[in-house]
Amino acid sequence: MSVTSSSDDADDCTTDSNLERVEIVLPSGDFYTGQWSDGVPHGLGKYLWTDGCMYEGEWWHGRTMGRGKFSWPSGATYEGLFKSGFMDGYGTYTGACGQTYRGSWSLNLKHGQGHISFANGDSYDGEWRAGVQEGRGRYVWKSGSEYVGTWHGGTFHGVGLLTWTSGNQYDGLWEDGAPHGRGNFRWADGSFYIGIWTGIGVGQQKGVYFPSLSVSTPVARDPREAIANELVECHISPVETISILPSEKTLNWIGVEADFLQRQALWRSTMPIKVMPGQYGSVDASTTTMMTRQSDGYAMINRMTGFDRMLLWESDDDGNERIIPTRQCEGKEFLSDANKMMSRGGETSVASRTNKIPQRIRWVAKDMKKQGETISRGHKNYELMLNLQLGIRYAVGKQAIDTSLDLKAAAFDPKEKVWTRFPPEGSKHTPPHQCCDFRWKDYCPLVFRTLRKLFNLDPGDYMISICGNDALRELSSPGKSGSFFYLTNDDKYMIKTMKKSEVKVLLRMLPAYYNHVRTFENTLVTKFFGLHCVKLTGAIQKKVRFIIMGNLFCTEYSIHKRFDLKGSSLGRTIDKPEEEIDEATILKDLDLNFIFRLQRSWFQEFCRQLARDCDFLEQERIMDYSLLIGVHFRDVSISQETQESKKEATPRLSKIDMDQFLCDPTRLAAIKLGANMPARVELIVRNPEGESPLIGEPTGEFYDVILFFGIIDILQDYDLTKKLEHAYKSIQYDPTSISAVDPKQYSKRFRDFIYRAFVEDA
Repeated sequence: MSVTSSSDDADDCTTDSNLERVEIVLPSGDFYTGQWSDGVPHGLGKYLWTDGCMYEGEWWHGRTMGRGKFSWPSGATYEGLFKSGFMDGYGTYTGACGQTYRGSWSLNLKHGQGHISFANGDSYDGEWRAGVQEGRGRYVWKSGSEYVGTWHGGTFHGVGLLTWTSGNQYDGLWEDGAPHGRGNFRWADGSFYIGIWTGIGVGQQKGVYFPSLSVSTPVARDPREAIANELVECHISPVETISILPSEKTLNWIGVEADFLQRQALWRSTMPIKVMPGQYGSVDASTTTMMTRQSDGYAMINRMTGFDRMLLWESDDDGNERIIPTRQCEGKEFLSDANKMMSRGGETSVASRTNKIPQRIRWVAKDMKKQGETISRGHKNYELMLNLQLGIRYAVGKQAIDTSLDLKAAAFDPKEKVWTRFPPEGSKHTPPHQCCDFRWKDYCPLVFRTLRKLFNLDPGDYMISICGNDALRELSSPGKSGSFFYLTNDDKYMIKTMKKSEVKVLLRMLPAYYNHVRTFENTLVTKFFGLHCVKLTGAIQKKVRFIIMGNLFCTEYSIHKRFDLKGSSLGRTIDKPEEEIDEATILKDLDLNFIFRLQRSWFQEFCRQLARDCDFLEQERIMDYSLLIGVHFRDVSISQETQESKKEATPRLSKIDMDQFLCDPTRLAAIKLGANMPARVELIVRNPEGESPLIGEPTGEFYDVILFFGIIDILQDYDLTKKLEHAYKSIQYDPTSISAVDPKQYSKRFRDFIYRAFVEDA
């Protein structure tokens, strides 16, 4: 390798005193020229590979980081932001075939808002997710036809309007690029058809044709034929595949290659789709990469010159990581049970028995099965679900005038409720259905409609999540209160059945709740979107009241740990055997084995908002609420090996990467108090003789995490039942340890505990 260097203080874009300008020809024939520090590119520089690929831009300790331009031999280019070798942030990709995409990227994939112009003249402007159109978007064909609506998996899916150049248009529900569900087709002459669609070429279930008033002799038309002919010309142009990804141009700087390969494998293990051989290009034509699914996780295999090589990571006694190539990987040697390492509250931890710091916890990437049982035909609550969906579709679908956020007192009147009857044969205002006769009640409909607007919920998306083709899921067991919980298929919303007393509490506090969430955008209290009741009018006179609220854990991240914290100790531990505790188990105060460390600015905002929310709940005489916390471990670490006493590790983000993650403007947009919050946690070990029975002793073991949290169960007031519970339990137990206490005392105890569990990260 030949190197020439020169001092370049004038061009020094960093504070590194060792920065110099060099020109390097590597043994492979690759060439680098630019700024250099500590044996790796750092600053501005250009790298030219022998296959014709080239990168020119900013580097950070041997990795492409910041603004830069990557060029392919085909003539394609990407100019924009990079992060650790990946196209990540805002950038422009110009393909060899003429496609141009301008917008957001995440880990080499189009992700976020973006605009693409196709070579054939078509264009798309809207949301992307993992490389395909997903969310709201507008597609315009060269002919002038246009689709505006929701997308899923790169095609029309959800609510959308397609207008053809002929003047015909379809407005309604779509599924996989075809009309499916309620919709209307309008001809250019004014004739239109309204009905239920089940795809192209399949007979409609129900529908009505209305001829145009301008036609003297109206003749019935078949909308299936008309829309099928129109859709023939509406092909969605394919998005150009990037043959060689910038992140796959492995750099052979000493000390960089191992770290880079680890990050590459971590990225592939978190991809939402399975990566198949040859789907992505690589540095060398004879080398392709793929991910293989093991029984408990993922492993990266390099197919090189006719044999499979597995990349494992090992950590020595000093914590240094290295890559181990091997021809095979045995499941027991490669993976271990992380749950056994996560002891509950330290009561059964290694540290509590041996006074030693426990081994670091290692999390293994694996498929997370969705919680709950799908409510399908034959389920005891199947008809109730259909009633609920019919009612929501009716309530949300009603066209309403744009309301002001300033509501009159009459809108909060508990008597402000609307009853609607849903007969099976349908009525003037309700559709026919296959359920029994039922009545539907909306409580304070104007208030909740305005709350949904305040929380920036799109009515169409809200309705599709709850009332779409996907069934709800019922959680495995009802809560302690006897309420049942249901999740929408996309995990956005949780539906909880309510007692009459809880409905009364919510209606009483609704004006104060509305003012509170309107005043404090970052409030941690539960977001309520609708309060309803279904009453069966047949032989079974049954009323089911339910509330629709946001799901704190609606995220692409796997939630590895869940905690429900109140600040009390009596009965506040999980009553499950250790082997039955999994990632869906909600742990309690005495199970807490972490201290949560927030950045200074976030910690200060958290303390301020927690105080505001607790003051609000105290004023409304609410108690028995809790802070629900979900933890996703970004810091993947070391676990004890098997009988050979070996240790293995998976990639861990460095402190530099964590800092850059926090400062990345494209990431900051998705981060808010209580959601997608980068933080650190410190492992603690419970000490019975310590100052606090709930907060253990710190061990010095830190993990990079993403946090999700919020205050839940805010509908229990300090009524006569709770007062009697407090009096009874106070005789048997320490009054300060029980949950049922006066709201003022509860608020103080809750705050004091949470302020010890959350600290500022120094």
